[in-house]
Amino acid sequence: MVYNDWVLQFFLPTGLHQRDSYVSELFAADQPYRVLFSLVEIACAALVVTGGALVWTVLPGSWASAGGVATAAFGVFSIADVLMPLHCAPSVDRGCPEGSPWHTTTSGMVHFALFASIALFITASRHGHPPLELVRRLGPWLLAVSMTAAFLTVGPFFGHPGGHGLAQRIHLTSVGTWFALLAVAIYRFGAGDGPSSCRRGDIGEPHRAERYRMPRP
Repeated sequence: MVYNDWVLQFFLPTGLHQRDSYVSELFAADQPYRVLFSLVEIACAALVVTGGALVWTVLPGSWASAGGVATAAFGVFSIADVLMPLHCAPSVDRGCPEGSPWHTTTSGMVHFALFASIALFITASRHGHPPLELVRRLGPWLLAVSMTAAFLTVGPFFGHPGGHGLAQRIHLTSVGTWFALLAVAIYRFGAGDGPSSCRRGDIGEPHRAERYRMPRP
């Protein structure tokens, strides 16, 4: 829910249309609620960095570890994205450019780290290290939806504005769903019997009791 702070537009008179405005316009330098949205974005990014670090220490396997690192990087780049905001809101200011070089760069890094982290966790689940069943079954669908929606947001940069705000909000909703899915999958992994035999460094090794059990006559 915190990741989708754009829903606050339903309650605040931002003056920006949900369908045709980027979410980053909410914390553009000239917007009235820029401080509120900036603080929420930074708080959310800090939670993501913390979560990524925890995943790196808790989940076994190199793919999952890389996913945790990519998730933490996603949070760091998100903070940079807020600290280098748009100067104005292009959806309501005709003289405002669609983006700035620094903000466009940080946004690109955000998306790269995000999609990399999702792909890494899906790969880890398919190898069974760790066996995150929800990620294995639903992760590819969420990744496809999220990437498609993200690609549909670039219209204004090619002279085709309109609808990009809706596409971005679909993308953000899918990402929020992904984080919820990942959290549930990790919780189930930790609450089940799997972790005792899948601790970091013990992947693929039989339990001690199994290794030393004498064969039956």
